[in-house]
Amino acid sequence: MFYKDERLALFIDGSGLHSAARSLGFEIDYKNLRAEFGRRGRLVRSAYYACVNEAEEFVPIKPLMDWLGYNGYAVTCKPVREFIEPGGRKKIKGSIGIELTVDAMTMAPHIDHAVIFSGDGDYRPLVEALQRQGVRVSIVCTMKSNPPMISDELRRQADNFIDVDDLREAICRSPRVQE
Repeated sequence: MFYKDERLALFIDGSGLHSAARSLGFEIDYKNLRAEFGRRGRLVRSAYYACVNEAEEFVPIKPLMDWLGYNGYAVTCKPVREFIEPGGRKKIKGSIGIELTVDAMTMAPHIDHAVIFSGDGDYRPLVEALQRQGVRVSIVCTMKSNPPMISDELRRQADNFIDVDDLREAICRSPRVQE
């Protein structure tokens, strides 16, 4: 479903991809991920989106985001919001959907194929809008987790669905050898 001469852009919902890979028992090697899609077409943009809790002293995802920023990814980081529910329970909420959507729509005139790494059904209207502009859309997520992490509406709207488990060999991070 990929053509060597097509212009590709990757839009990665960081927490969604991390959760999908973790549910399948592996970690993503982002250098290998870019290389894999670079073999499939002309990769013109790799974008990674994440929410962070800035109230925490150590943000575990920060070193990854720094590495991504120095290695070919456009990184968008948004702080989570904390609020207290009526019952007094503290809740944390964060979403990068708007940022990913705006970037994808902005890139649409410059790409032939958008690859969205998310299973969130809220992206179905984005996929439809990109398709109306002549952009083919592939969704990367998983159906092999229990329950499946891909929204049925999103999968049906996409031109192509790729189960992240089918990419495992190409994008899996090798375990470090302990000395």
